[in-house]
Amino acid sequence: MNINVKCIGETAHPHTIKKFELIDAYIKKWAETLLNYDKCNGIIFIDCMCNCGIYCDVNGNGVCGTPIRVAKTLQSVAEKYLNKKVNLIFNDISEEKIEVLTKYLPPESDNFKISLYAKDGNVLLKELSTQLRASDHMNFFLLYDPYEASIDWDAIAPYLQNWGEVLINHMVYDSIRAIPQVKTPKATEKYQNTYLSWITELVPFGSDRKAYEKRIEEIITKLKGNSEREYYLASFPFFNSKNASLYDLVFCTSNKKGFKIFKQTAWNTFGGRSSIKRTSEDENQTQLNFEGNGIIKTNVDENCYCVKDIADYLYMKFVGRSNVNLGELWECLDAHPVFPSDGYKNKIKKELKELYGVKFSRSSAFIDGIDKNEVS
Repeated sequence: MNINVKCIGETAHPHTIKKFELIDAYIKKWAETLLNYDKCNGIIFIDCMCNCGIYCDVNGNGVCGTPIRVAKTLQSVAEKYLNKKVNLIFNDISEEKIEVLTKYLPPESDNFKISLYAKDGNVLLKELSTQLRASDHMNFFLLYDPYEASIDWDAIAPYLQNWGEVLINHMVYDSIRAIPQVKTPKATEKYQNTYLSWITELVPFGSDRKAYEKRIEEIITKLKGNSEREYYLASFPFFNSKNASLYDLVFCTSNKKGFKIFKQTAWNTFGGRSSIKRTSEDENQTQLNFEGNGIIKTNVDENCYCVKDIADYLYMKFVGRSNVNLGELWECLDAHPVFPSDGYKNKIKKELKELYGVKFSRSSAFIDGIDKNEVS
């Protein structure tokens, strides 16, 4: 979403614009899905670190950020559901940035309201958390997007424990760059608070991105509360033009449908893959397999999966079973932290056919056998 205005904000690189697009696309589906439920009286979108909403792309063109995109999207949604409430809360610690944002927001209406704040985002979240608990059938979405690896879990915990969705920007590049050589007490405290670990436990992580990511997931799993409560985590990495990993968007929810929609939206935003990382484009190149089990092996980039990788995953999980109900295949993907099922089923079936000769009937997959009633 480009705008014809003088650039007054920070530069939004391609990965940042993709982040804007992903959040906006998901919020539209999230809002429409919830507002179709009779028991849902409305929705609340919270961006506690929203910035001014206006950026420049690398060519100097004006680009709308998350708050402006989401506000315009939810204004359109609110017009379709006049009997439901659509509330937005935008906050930035800078009053000047909030003043700029105000100029580009759409007008309010009877069921579409925007609240603006200029204070510490963590302080605001702690203030709002008690109000959300008392909300009458209002579903919320919290976007927590700090500019560095600085997370206040006391502020986020009530939202993880409530019925809603949380999207956290984990700035893993900051941690990889700074923790191995952290010196000042202030920086030490920041990272210890972010990972709820002593700095002596974090330094050995070094440049191991997976270690930092795993720690964040462990914290979320613990803070969600009731251990028996179903909870879903999806995490997608973002890379710059040099293929350096900058941050992960970590999606947290108790709603399985929302989890499925977010994964599908992410893959759609990335062009049918799990990230915008530039690959060697040889993911379909067959590799020699010396294990002697007859299974084809191809290149896999765990930072940028494609549909072929989904097919590989399913084949390896169900190989040896001559009749697998299709519903079981899709349920397996529905629980996966990255792979989608909705929107990609036909492509996945095509890859399974071409790579492994899997046959399909109307309701089953024949991983190790052929059914007489096979449907092509």
